[in-house]
Amino acid sequence: MQVSPVQVPVQVSPAQVSLLINGDATGARDGLTFKRHSPLDGSIASLAPAASVQDAVAAVQAASAAFPSWSATGPGERRQLLMRAAEAIQARAQSFADIMALETGASAGWARFNVQLAVSVLLEAAALTTQVSGEVIPSDVPGNLALAVRQPAGVVLGIAAWNAPVILAVRAIATPLACGNTVVLKGSGLCPATHGLVMHTLQAVGFPRGVLNFITNAPADAATVVEAMVAHPSVRRVSFMGSTQVGRRIASACANHLKPVVLELGGKAPFVVLDDADLDAAARAAVFGAFANSGQTCMATERIIVDRTVADAFVQKLADRAAGLPLGDPREAAVALGAVVDMNAVKLCNALIDDALAQGGRLVAGGKSNTTLMPATLIDHVTPSMRLYREEAFGPVTGIVRVSGVEEAVACANDNEYGLASAVFGRDVGRAIAVARRIESGICHVNGATVHDEAQMPFGGMKESGMGRFGGKAGIDAFTDLRWLTVQTTPRDYAF
Repeated sequence: MQVSPVQVPVQVSPAQVSLLINGDATGARDGLTFKRHSPLDGSIASLAPAASVQDAVAAVQAASAAFPSWSATGPGERRQLLMRAAEAIQARAQSFADIMALETGASAGWARFNVQLAVSVLLEAAALTTQVSGEVIPSDVPGNLALAVRQPAGVVLGIAAWNAPVILAVRAIATPLACGNTVVLKGSGLCPATHGLVMHTLQAVGFPRGVLNFITNAPADAATVVEAMVAHPSVRRVSFMGSTQVGRRIASACANHLKPVVLELGGKAPFVVLDDADLDAAARAAVFGAFANSGQTCMATERIIVDRTVADAFVQKLADRAAGLPLGDPREAAVALGAVVDMNAVKLCNALIDDALAQGGRLVAGGKSNTTLMPATLIDHVTPSMRLYREEAFGPVTGIVRVSGVEEAVACANDNEYGLASAVFGRDVGRAIAVARRIESGICHVNGATVHDEAQMPFGGMKESGMGRFGGKAGIDAFTDLRWLTVQTTPRDYAF
């Protein structure tokens, strides 16, 4: 099925983006810029500085200079600033919705979710400022007080993706700031204005100069700019949220310089429907997980694995729900699905659809598109030979795999290189939990959607979906150094 919504250019001025270096909004030192075009109509959505290696190094140096004083601030001061930052992000909710629609085609609902979760991440980080703790460890040496102490690592380089731009920008910097680190955020070339709005909003609440820094670069310069920052001796941690392909390169650069890195990468989340599942509840969760933000989330439900005994009834419920999801320009109407990020995403999704249908898959909802407004698409009878079975679509295309029994369901769920989010539906909760424990993923929700995020939870994956965890106390572990300190409180005898 071809879907060809009419797209009428909306005349708006492109958003002007500034770097943030040592507290100052500035352009690139050589004056170069790059354009981000809207996926909705091709208009110029934003105009951003094309930072050079020199600009990037200047941002790291500013963060390094600010680190001694920021790391020495008390938890109460850091907490107050983070709480004010949360209020400021909330106050700009409409601005975020407007620029996200323009730069990435996101729906208003997705923008609201971004703002709400980003606010929660900042408030959680504020609460963590007094949780950076240690312990006393019994020593065999008489009179020796042995301490395990966590302390700020230094400059943290955050690299955020475009698909959940407010959440991911805030997640990259909030917990590091709470722990006493200074930060440099490298914004995405697909949403430089959205990431810039996050950083300049936070700077305006009163963070000291150099604590927050922000860089944008032309897409062709990304590898060079990132390598220069990773190599800088002041950068002590790197966090990256994006594709597995790029994540491998980031990890390799960090390994070359012995820099710890937290990676949250791609996904191909399995959604397992057991034979005793509540089919209505499962259908609601599956459609939400598959098509939130047009399927452009790392947690997206990309494989629906359903027991054959309930498959016909369940697929019909899925198809009915998917067909009813409104699609359109989010600047003009309230829609569930806005645009995908660019025509490359459309081409990939169309290719996956063609391949599946050519091999016997059955289209039960949606179909191909020749614009970035793609409908919610479901393909039944997907098999391992199809590209859709294994490849990350990162768009509104989800495959349905029919299996017989729990063993086949678990084997299918694990038959993939990714391991971020997953879900299991079944009325026998004990049985469903047993299945969930066997699925190779960092996150699994029993009787809930694969798309679920909370600021205090340890968020991250396994296998090709990354390593390390964001969120809550797991974030403290990621962005601090653990040191062993001792105090000898009594005279000590030595061997010589």
